[in-house]
Amino acid sequence: MKVLLTGGTGYIGSHLAVELLMQGTEVVLIDNLSNSKASVLSQIEKITGQMAIFYAADLLDRDAILSIFKKERVDAVIHLAGLKAVGESITDPLRYYEVNLTGTINLCQAVMATQVKQFVFSSSAAVYGGDAVATEVSVTEESPVTHAANPYARSKIYIERILQDLTAATPGFNVALLRYFNPAGAHLSGAIGEDACNHPGTLISCLTQVAIGKQKDLVIFGDDYPTPDGSCVRDYIHILDLALGHIAALKKLNSNPGLVIYNLGTGKGHSVREVVTVFEQTISKHIPTRIGPRRDGDMPTCVADPSLALSELNWQAEKGLSDICRDAWRWRQLAPRDSK
Repeated sequence: MKVLLTGGTGYIGSHLAVELLMQGTEVVLIDNLSNSKASVLSQIEKITGQMAIFYAADLLDRDAILSIFKKERVDAVIHLAGLKAVGESITDPLRYYEVNLTGTINLCQAVMATQVKQFVFSSSAAVYGGDAVATEVSVTEESPVTHAANPYARSKIYIERILQDLTAATPGFNVALLRYFNPAGAHLSGAIGEDACNHPGTLISCLTQVAIGKQKDLVIFGDDYPTPDGSCVRDYIHILDLALGHIAALKKLNSNPGLVIYNLGTGKGHSVREVVTVFEQTISKHIPTRIGPRRDGDMPTCVADPSLALSELNWQAEKGLSDICRDAWRWRQLAPRDSK
């Protein structure tokens, strides 16, 4: 089987490429390298002993993408590429809609032209938005997705709608929409991890930057949310668990289910303050923090109900927050100097 990953040298893409290669799958990676480095390819080879096929290409270049599909003749696509910073999407919404929506349309046109029948989309828990997370302890796949809090989340909703319509119009085309929560951690080897380049990082990534002295302190954006300690609560999923969730979804598509939707999370929420405490305990080092203003578009709480993925994919997250902190810290300590 040959699988194409967009955003293939990024954080999620690189870990997923490793897992696919280790399972004997031929892997084709596409990335424009706007938020990743080509050097990750050698790290993937170092871990797996295998080379992934790589194309430096942008999904906005429709002709280039179609050319790659005609050359490679892949069996399935896992679409990970896109812009993902909530705050940036609020200040520059047109860019987010152009990159995320137009890029996906170009990709789908290439998929249709080459008759690829299996498509996994990297959606987000952000699609659930304000009303769902305000009224539910944990969100299910049936929770409403009509009140997204920011343009990034809305771009994910629009892409889901495009794929739903495409599935309905194309007999034999199968799509898995994976709404996952907060990926974190790194590969157990320490060879690959979250390298956000010049873009905003996640909470765990920022904690590692403070720990190595690159940042003076960690800013906690708001301490007056309606949560137990006033800071936002999120569901953090280890990147390796997430990668295996994608593979489980890909296998599900072999049964020709049409369109399926799954939450990928742990089902357990942790506040920002709790994450800081666990990280400090894991690395035996104090992390200075300060309180900043709330960020536009942030939700107080967002935790998954992952029971459908367990029942239909036989998948569940196996790693916890301490595993995430340990593996992220290992990666940061071993990362190349330009990644620190």
